[in-house]
Amino acid sequence: MRVVVIGSGIVGAGAAYYLSGRGADVTVVDGGYQGEATQAGAGIVCPWVDHPEDDDWYRLTREGARHYPDLVEGLGEDIGYAKVGALLVAEDPADLEPVRALLRRRRPEAPEMGEVTDVADPAELFPPLSDTLSALLVPGAARVDGCSVRDALLNAAVARGAEVRTGAARLTPDGEVIVHALAGPSPTEPWRPAAPPPPAEPQGEVSGETTSWRQAAPLVPSASPPATMGSARRFAGGGVPLEADMVIVAAGAWTGEVCRPLGVELPVFPRRGQILHVTLEGIDTAWWPIVLPSAGPYLLGFADSRVLIGATVEDVGFSPRVTMGGLNELIEAGLRVAPGLFGASVTETRVGLRPVYAPGPALIGPLTDRVVVATGLSAYGLTAGPFTGRIAAALALGEEPPIDVTPYAPPRV
Repeated sequence: MRVVVIGSGIVGAGAAYYLSGRGADVTVVDGGYQGEATQAGAGIVCPWVDHPEDDDWYRLTREGARHYPDLVEGLGEDIGYAKVGALLVAEDPADLEPVRALLRRRRPEAPEMGEVTDVADPAELFPPLSDTLSALLVPGAARVDGCSVRDALLNAAVARGAEVRTGAARLTPDGEVIVHALAGPSPTEPWRPAAPPPPAEPQGEVSGETTSWRQAAPLVPSASPPATMGSARRFAGGGVPLEADMVIVAAGAWTGEVCRPLGVELPVFPRRGQILHVTLEGIDTAWWPIVLPSAGPYLLGFADSRVLIGATVEDVGFSPRVTMGGLNELIEAGLRVAPGLFGASVTETRVGLRPVYAPGPALIGPLTDRVVVATGLSAYGLTAGPFTGRIAAALALGEEPPIDVTPYAPPRV
């Protein structure tokens, strides 16, 4: 079977990996999207603390986390995956009680989270932390390097015969794939002066997502998905058709645009996340636990003395820019939780446009008899991305997916 995968992020790479393993003839189209989410993901794998009232979201992320140990073994290389645990921290110990109850309720069906314990001095595990914090430790939580995972999946697929092509893919009304040479970056939302946004009030629903322990409300609140200003791609030349029996569209926040010629409007929009990387020279941060505050940005350590602080949650359209306001939010929140980072060196900033499906959880399933869509993982792309790619591959091959995908089904064309 000939399958074209549109999108080379972690979901598309996962689909290519599983398709090639099943003997399919696979072509991945790398669209070169500015601000694609995978390269700017933090890499937190801790699904049990999120989506307390949304079983469909939780099921997908839980199974995505369970999938990683087998994936690591199958790839046989370092993808930055390590079970370092997660510290859930709060100024007031009472703020930890709801998440403690949630973890207690979920543990019988998710023993991989480990035994949750109180931590008297969180700074013993993550030295820069404030000494005023209370914490719970979830030992089964892991972190992963998203770019390493994506690259390993694509490399393994190519070793099995898959092809990766660079270009801007579009669909025709009957589902054929046309690939054009890239015509330069997509236009982005023009800069304009703006007053600082008002503080976001706690919300039960945020653009289709259930408020969770580490998923804050958007910095710029909106009652509806933001306008997709700047999302249209510019095509060069007449384009080259790719023969395909099936097509998987895993183009992240651009999925709606790619699928529009089929006669369907998919309400997938970008949510900007800015992340700050800092280093603590001479300090071994590789096995520090993930830090998840009850509100505000998270922190996690990697090898090479690196600590990530992230991420902002902004509904601003297709505008993959690092901003003064975003960095200010990250620095203030990071130092409030971890004042010991005051002397850390700022080494890198990243920004990604996370794909959000406005009506609810992720969007996974067939649009037509030839086209499968897989997107909408929002802040959980690195948790559930490879597993979502596996689901999409099964659907494209006409096989039974590993979980029931009815809750994530798109409208059929």
